[in-house]
Amino acid sequence: MNKNRLGKAFFRLRRRGAVVLLGMLLIGITVQSQTVFRNPFDHPILLSGGFGELRTNHFHSGLDFKTKGQTGLPVHAVQKGYVSRISVNAWGYGNALYLDHPDGTTTVYGHLSRFNPLLAAYVKQKQYEKEQFKLDIALPPDSFVFAKGEVIAWSGNTGSSAGPHLHFEVRNTESEEVLDPLEYFRDRVNDHKPPRLKGVKFCPVEGEGVLNHSSNQRKMNVISAGGHTLKIRESLTGWGKIGLAIKAYDYMDNTANTYGVRLISLHVDGEEIYYSDINRFAFSDNHAVNSYVDYPEWRNHRSFYIRTFVEPGNHLPFVYAKHRGYIQIKEERTYQITCRLEDLKGNATVLKFEIKGKKQAIVPRDTTGRTLLRWNELNRFGTKGLRLTIPRGNLYDDCWMSLRTHRDTTDWSDTYTLNDVPVALDKSATLSLWLHQDKLLNKAQYGLILLWKGRSYWQPSHYKKHRVIGEITHLGTYKIGVDTVPPRIRPLSLASGLLRFQITDNLSGVESFRGEINGHYVLFTMDKRMRISYRMDAKRLKHGLQHLVLTVVDACGNESVYKRTFNW
Repeated sequence: MNKNRLGKAFFRLRRRGAVVLLGMLLIGITVQSQTVFRNPFDHPILLSGGFGELRTNHFHSGLDFKTKGQTGLPVHAVQKGYVSRISVNAWGYGNALYLDHPDGTTTVYGHLSRFNPLLAAYVKQKQYEKEQFKLDIALPPDSFVFAKGEVIAWSGNTGSSAGPHLHFEVRNTESEEVLDPLEYFRDRVNDHKPPRLKGVKFCPVEGEGVLNHSSNQRKMNVISAGGHTLKIRESLTGWGKIGLAIKAYDYMDNTANTYGVRLISLHVDGEEIYYSDINRFAFSDNHAVNSYVDYPEWRNHRSFYIRTFVEPGNHLPFVYAKHRGYIQIKEERTYQITCRLEDLKGNATVLKFEIKGKKQAIVPRDTTGRTLLRWNELNRFGTKGLRLTIPRGNLYDDCWMSLRTHRDTTDWSDTYTLNDVPVALDKSATLSLWLHQDKLLNKAQYGLILLWKGRSYWQPSHYKKHRVIGEITHLGTYKIGVDTVPPRIRPLSLASGLLRFQITDNLSGVESFRGEINGHYVLFTMDKRMRISYRMDAKRLKHGLQHLVLTVVDACGNESVYKRTFNW
């Protein structure tokens, strides 16, 4: 960390009344600067994904190392450590290893194709003990110790991976905060390219601000002003509180991939009113990405615009703002605004523009037919057939919620649209809907349904006294649905000692699967396409007539059973 950034860090700690944390910050800097990580691969580092990038409902928590489009490359321990955790899953990180190190960090290696042979044997033993494919286990320090550079696994494409790569993280072992791994590899990454600003969006505060005689949000393109400086072509006049959101990406040498922007600052007349540096965060901060960006823009158009203003319920530790980052036009004069984007190597792009202060009529906020939900209070709302409870602190800002109800007595419930603009929640709210008809004997087959762009999404929920109650993560359109259809099992291969099946479910999703041969459990593995497979194992089975029973259950308890007798 350079002196400028260290000075900024101290200023912000002092401003928050937390000078005592400066010592911890300096210790962290010292440890990090003394730690030299080995490249997890034998080829030069190229990245397909960066730390803190914006993803659906979360920030990317590590680096994605390229593997030349291949799987099966040796993955090395970046420093001495022991395996503290192993996880196996068809989703998420897929096959993943966690190594704890003497410097107080934990490194994570995800989407692996296979583990070191000793680890692989241990994992298989545990899967058979628990009689399940999915695994997440903690290990004592003396179980598996690896020296720096030893091969711990081979790269793959398992879990929620869109292509072969290694997902790599650095965590603080004690707090489990994730740290930017690029700090450990910055001298071995070629980067002479600055971030690029793709567009800006002005967001006048409803009832409090106006830009060019309009209170509507407005996107504008940027043009070059020479070098890495940009400007806005249009002339701007404004009055009151105006927020700025930006669409931007970072780039590196020798690759066409795009990355997230590490540092963003906003100055008005030379005074810094906003600063963000995505250098670390806790997993509990993840959902606040929906406040860091313009959430309605993301939900409706799948486009990330980063807000340089901060909602009061936004608790992200790497964001700092004065006056919550709003550009405040109070005088009839010209305001000079500068937005700076910078990467870890110091490459920067600067946007400069001005807003002429001019008194303009500000249209009051329209609250007709709406209910005020306050971000820092417990909110309870009820109407016929619906109850909504939002715990204190789960809204990022006050919300004037609208409600639309579609009544259809032939359906299981009315359909409710909670607000005409998507609103994200920090964790969740409890939604309870009333059943028009309560005919199912198996009450687990009822569930809340989220309707979005013509599709139905099952929400975790339960039945209670003619109501279906569930946890929702944003305000949207909901109704009650039912899932009475069992999963489908389709054979793909039953030859050459390999049993493969495609399993699918119509709504609530596959909850579990179990295979038995001759009455004994056998380990079927699952991939991201919900294909399960088992290779006949001579160490566990005798050749001859085999009786297979495969059972698949969805989240509502609907069950399918596939039986087959064959010779092997």
